[in-house]
Amino acid sequence: MINKRRPAAVLLGLLAATALIGPPPAAADDGTAEPPAEPPKVELVLDVSGSMRARDIDGRSRIAVAQQAFNEVVDALPDGNQLGIRVLGATYRGKDKKQGCQDTQQIVPVGPVDRTQAKAAVATLRPTGFTPVGLALRSAAQDLGTGSTARRIVLITDGEDTCAPPDPCQVARELAAQGTRLVVDTLGLAPDEKVRRQLLCIAGATGGTYTAAQSADELTGRIKQLVDRARDTYTATPTVVGGSPGCDGAPLLAPGVYTDREAFAEHRWYRVPVRPGQELRASVSVALDRPVNPDYGVLLRATAPDGRELVRGVDAGSGRTDVVSAGLRWSAAEEESPEPTPSGMRAARTVCLVVSNSFAPRAGTQAAPGMPVELTVDVVGASPAPDGPDLGRGWALLLLLTLAGLVTGLVAGLLTRWWVATWREN
Repeated sequence: MINKRRPAAVLLGLLAATALIGPPPAAADDGTAEPPAEPPKVELVLDVSGSMRARDIDGRSRIAVAQQAFNEVVDALPDGNQLGIRVLGATYRGKDKKQGCQDTQQIVPVGPVDRTQAKAAVATLRPTGFTPVGLALRSAAQDLGTGSTARRIVLITDGEDTCAPPDPCQVARELAAQGTRLVVDTLGLAPDEKVRRQLLCIAGATGGTYTAAQSADELTGRIKQLVDRARDTYTATPTVVGGSPGCDGAPLLAPGVYTDREAFAEHRWYRVPVRPGQELRASVSVALDRPVNPDYGVLLRATAPDGRELVRGVDAGSGRTDVVSAGLRWSAAEEESPEPTPSGMRAARTVCLVVSNSFAPRAGTQAAPGMPVELTVDVVGASPAPDGPDLGRGWALLLLLTLAGLVTGLVAGLLTRWWVATWREN
């Protein structure tokens, strides 16, 4: 009879513990699931506008250098990767801007590459027309389609968009806000500050990178690197989460990496369960994907549900960086832990994470969508700080230092007397 009752008692205890602890947190993708069936997908977007005729890269035209780079990338494409090629400004030779700003075509569809066909299509390109970068990005996103894995666009251009709207920065923000898991890497072929700022904005809005390519080797090497990176990172995408304006009702997060968007001067809240003996480690990064006024900061706080602050991390900038980050660590003292449940297990304590910023947009800067936020959450075993010395240890340390000082002074004095005596004799 006792043996029959014991499993029932254990089951009741576990049910009570579950009720006290609350619902399980939303888990980020920890990488333990089986990899998706779809292969890595990349589309190269090449500017073929009239300015690509300039002969300022190793004494060759920009288009010739780009064609050589594309040929080498196609030859070295890893097995399993799917590649597409889209061009802009490649066909319309007239002066009608409205028509020229629609000039973008996909010359190699995204999929397993026929190397001979792809290189033949690239070889026929001649610098021709306008530079509709925004339209080309939007079309490239459609070429790559949707899926459960991240996809990459590699944009190679030597000039800023001459056809806005749509503004390429705004297009990149829209694609990121849609949760399309799309990364845009940009390569600039001209040392122009306006072009650099635009390409930085496009890359920053989607979590991509910007590179200035000043030689044929730099361009080829960087494109190969980005195509290879697609194979390594296409499954590692943060989980999309939406923070709330207060701790009550905020999303409950498990350890993982999350992405969100935060408006100017906004506070976004999240919740993390932390058990006794565990330590919360969190960090946040905010990408400056649009012009902001100087002197700004990002604040990450851990608070109790009643609003009492537990710990904070802060970082500030002056406008000379593209990402601002902050982090914190916190663990509960044993006396602060919740009462044990009927099963003997202490319930997790809810900690509220608050991400705040003091950004202010420059005149003419669009506020929507919010700026990209990446939040990393981890809960590990607590690592308590070492205890400070007590009074007895303090006196012992003082005595040791005193004796060491006396011995040092005695030795120094003896050496000095010996040196003086020797100097006088000589």
